[in-house]
Formats: sequence, structure tokens, C-alpha cells
Amino acid sequence: MTKRRSRGDGGLHWDEKRQRWIATASLGYAPDGKRIVKRGSGKTKTEAKAKLKEVLRDYEDGLAIAPGDYTVERAVNDWLTYVLSQRDKATYEAGVILCRVHVVSALGKRKLRDLSAQDVDKWLAEKAKVLSTSTLRLIRSYLNRAIKRAMARDLVKRNVVELCSIPRGKTGRPSKALTLAQAEAVLKAAEGTRMYGYLVLALLTGARTEELRALTWDHVDLKGDPDAEPPVPPYVAVWRSVRSGGDTKTRKSRRTLALPQRCVDALKVQKAQQETDRKTAGKRWQEHGLVFASQVGTPLDAHNVRRAFRAVIAETDLNPAKWTPRELRHSFVSLLSDQGIPLEEISRLVGHSSTAVTELVYRKQIRPVLQEGAVVMDQIFKT
Repeated sequence: MTKRRSRGDGGLHWDEKRQRWIATASLGYAPDGKRIVKRGSGKTKTEAKAKLKEVLRDYEDGLAIAPGDYTVERAVNDWLTYVLSQRDKATYEAGVILCRVHVVSALGKRKLRDLSAQDVDKWLAEKAKVLSTSTLRLIRSYLNRAIKRAMARDLVKRNVVELCSIPRGKTGRPSKALTLAQAEAVLKAAEGTRMYGYLVLALLTGARTEELRALTWDHVDLKGDPDAEPPVPPYVAVWRSVRSGGDTKTRKSRRTLALPQRCVDALKVQKAQQETDRKTAGKRWQEHGLVFASQVGTPLDAHNVRRAFRAVIAETDLNPAKWTPRELRHSFVSLLSDQGIPLEEISRLVGHSSTAVTELVYRKQIRPVLQEGAVVMDQIFKT
């Protein structure tokens, strides 16, 4: 004769509607007076009992039980909705695309509770065949943060992503810089175009593209103060960017740069062109005070700049598909380095937090500084 269960031990019954065995256990009462009942279901009695044991084990560990349909896709979407959406628009949109293309498409259907470290290792290994190491680091970070958020809400026991290292991905497109002859050819091709002032300022001051797009006329002085002591040359105050909140990339990125005469001349042309645009646009003109704007005064976006830049490059012997506006900044560093300007001075001009950053980002452009030791040693140990 089967021993009768004690009161509170729960039970086991067949659910006709669900066509499954249901094992239950009563665990007392919640603060609101409702009975705490945990359930496990299965196609057989043994499976239902095993499921109930798992549920009870999780409960004893202090974990709530995630919905059976809570997948990796739902965890990622929740993180995008409630966390990443609070960042600036460009960051959010880029995150949504990367998550949809690389995370959700591969792991989205997997139940979060069943996701294993091996699943993540295989996913990263496959992605390493087509993505750069920096992109691998980014998509792993997105998945990691999504699961951390789920853990904080007791939807999963542990974060298996933290157990997985990032493999080496494909080699990214190497950075490069214009030679002096190439730079002159680009500036000559830009003369008479709407990009001329932008390209001259980017190449001769090393300002970032997001800094130039946010530059306003009240941060530009084309006259300076020659009677001051010491004299103040014409200058541009790089204090803003198109980043969230209008801040520059780092605190040291806020800098005031003296303008070469070619920049002064180009900006005077830019100002005259903008006056013509303002008159032509009439009531359609939207005043933002920007140095570089559209024909109706609205801010430029990165796509506008890239398209116009490649149109200029197409007029030279260079391949427009292989050059981007950010490489004007690389060219600025390279040209200064070729003239023997110390690394510390270059770092200050480009607004880096330290010379270590300059060496890391522009290591291929800083040639004379790195070769100086070899030159001296050749002079000492003559062959």
C-alpha cells in the first residue's frame, strides 16, 4: 500500500488539459497571506518530480524561477529597451543593429536558463571568422551586460558569458595617413567645393570629425589680438562635439588651437559661402550657429561628411573606397611627426589624455620620434 503524503508535502496529479503530470509542493505562506506553491511538470511522473526538485533547489538558493519562455533574445531586448536606450541615439542604434545581426540571430532562440559556456564559446569562435577583435569584444560585452541584468532580476542563476574569453578576430583595416603630396592634392581637389574649409581645418588642426561638425562660429576667432601681451593669434576653441551632452571625448580634448593662415583663409571663404546659403534659403534657413552646416543651416551628420569627402577623393589619384575623414587626423599626426615635433606636443594638439594613447592609436604614423634612437646609435657606432 502506497504511503500517504504528509500535509504540506504537495502532490502529483495528471492535468488533462495540458496532458502532463504536475508535481506540486507547498512552502508556507507569503507576507500577503497567500500560500507559496511550487510546481514542476513533465510527460511522466518521474520527469515531473525531477522538475519539481530543480524548482525547489532554485528556490532554496534564493532564486525566482524564470519563465520557461524567457530566451536570450528577450534578455537582450530588455537590456536594449531599459538600459542602452538611455544612451545617445547613435550608440543605441548601433547597439540594436549589432545585437540583432550577431547576438539574437545566433543565440536568440536559446532559453536563457539553458545557455552554456560552451554555447558562447562556439558562438564567439564562429564570429571570429568574420569580425574584428574589437567588434567581438563589443558584442560579447552586450550579451554579458544583458545577462547581468537578467541575473539581477533572478531570471538566471549565473552569467556564463563571464567564463568565456574573447578569441582573436580578423585583422581590421589598417590606419593610414596622407603624404604631404597626397594632402596637397586632396586640398587642391577640394577648392571651390563646400568641403574645402572642413578638410583644411581637419588636416591642419587634427580636430576630430565629431568636433568639427559641432563647431560654432562663436568658438572661432579669425583675427586674434596682435596688440595683446603676449599677442593672441587667430584660434579655434575645440570645446564641443556631437557626442551625448555635447561634451568632447575626454577632458583633455577641450583645447584651444592657434589657426594656421591657410585655415584662416579657408574659414573666411566658408563664412562667405554660408552667407550666400542663408540668403538663398530665405525662410527655410535654420540658424544653429554652426561653422559647417547644410545649405539650410542644419547640422551635418557623419554620412553627409563621408559622402562629400569621398567625392573630393575621387578627383585625385586615390581610391575613395579606401579613405575616410578620420584619416585626416592621422595625416595631421604623421605630418607633424615627419617634421620632428615631439610626441608630447602632438599629444596635446590632438587632445589625448596621455602620450600613451597617442602612441597606441597613431603608432604607425609616429615615425621620426621612434627612429630617433636608431639614428643616434648609427652616429655613435659608425659602420
